[in-house]
Amino acid sequence: MNIIQNVAVIGLGYIGLPTAAILATNGINVVGVDVSTRTVEAVNRGEVPFVEPDLSVHVAGAVAQGRLKATKETPKAEAYIVAVPTPFNADKSADLSYIEAAARGIAPQLSGGELIILESTSPPGATQHLGDYLVRLRPDLSLEQGLGRPQILIAHCPERVLPGRVMIELVTNDRIIGGITRDAALSAKALYETFCQGEIHLTDATTAEMAKLVENSFRDVNIAFANELSIISDKLNIDVWELIELANYHPRVNILQPGPGVGGHCIAVDPWFIVAAAPEEATLIRQARLTNDAKPDWVVERVVTEVKDLPPGASVAALGLSFKANIDDLRESPAIDIVISLASRLPNTRILVSEPHINGLPSVLGDLSNVYLVDSTESAIADAEVILLLVNHDSFADVDPKVLESKRIIDTRGIWRNSQAVESLEL
Repeated sequence: MNIIQNVAVIGLGYIGLPTAAILATNGINVVGVDVSTRTVEAVNRGEVPFVEPDLSVHVAGAVAQGRLKATKETPKAEAYIVAVPTPFNADKSADLSYIEAAARGIAPQLSGGELIILESTSPPGATQHLGDYLVRLRPDLSLEQGLGRPQILIAHCPERVLPGRVMIELVTNDRIIGGITRDAALSAKALYETFCQGEIHLTDATTAEMAKLVENSFRDVNIAFANELSIISDKLNIDVWELIELANYHPRVNILQPGPGVGGHCIAVDPWFIVAAAPEEATLIRQARLTNDAKPDWVVERVVTEVKDLPPGASVAALGLSFKANIDDLRESPAIDIVISLASRLPNTRILVSEPHINGLPSVLGDLSNVYLVDSTESAIADAEVILLLVNHDSFADVDPKVLESKRIIDTRGIWRNSQAVESLEL
């Protein structure tokens, strides 16, 4: 099997750029492709356009060594890694248009023998769809040997990393690779072995697609259980975090933590792909999604109830916008949905947003006249009567309890529950 030396990574987002950087720092010549001029220019300067620990060191080093560069045009390469978005449509089915756009860029560069890996989290059948789409664009090529046309190799290797730990887990985590053919799976395995220290498990493409969806659906179902417990506990006047802590002392119980909802590019999206593939059978998975999607509205009602008891002109400090702690990733964030809803429900209330990992409000919030991004968390807290904690950033956990005295606290993450200064309305 030939050793791949030249790789094109299509999509330089939260997964594509780290993958490109880790390949480049392990001796592969990598060209990253992205539609964003800003992203391309940043990478070519050796800079990173988003927050991810340790990524900037890898990118800067790879660019300086001449192993990594970025462009808006898809080049010729021995292997292509497609890491583009796969959002869902209004009916919760997968939108494969970004994958098809990537294929349209790749197709003219193919001559036969190339490896094309789909890393994007995808519904069952998406990898086969990518292969079929490429062959429709290039009928002179084939997905199989022995058909009298040069073969291209198509595989799926879903990312399995945690934002904030991507550069560690890219290397240490096991990987699943599913090929349309065994040759495709083996070729992809050889490429990932250049940097992956975890075990690489081979299967077919559809099973690999489902494995990633099942992993995230498992977490979604368990988070839904925790979120439902938080609502029940509130009704019964129970501290849900104490309840979960006590239950987790059982050796076979490990309940996750509740929050204001579920966000991110995986857990909030992937279960719908299973539901779309088997709508009559995926009843538990569907209900978990509905439970988690309903949690932001419940949080909003709690805030509205608190504000109604205050004099006119009250302010709410909303702490955090990202979908998880200590990152700047806003994708599918329930915190954003909550702020939008509060701005509509409380038009005469100022919503003071503190998010230490961004420099400006996202456009969907910037258009709201009563939402303001505040320079510091302390200022937001000082100027507000109601404090709504939405994200468990480390900096929020370090807030001096004295500044929270006399405030009405709605803590959706439970990070202040042990503070003696806080009479918390925990969720």
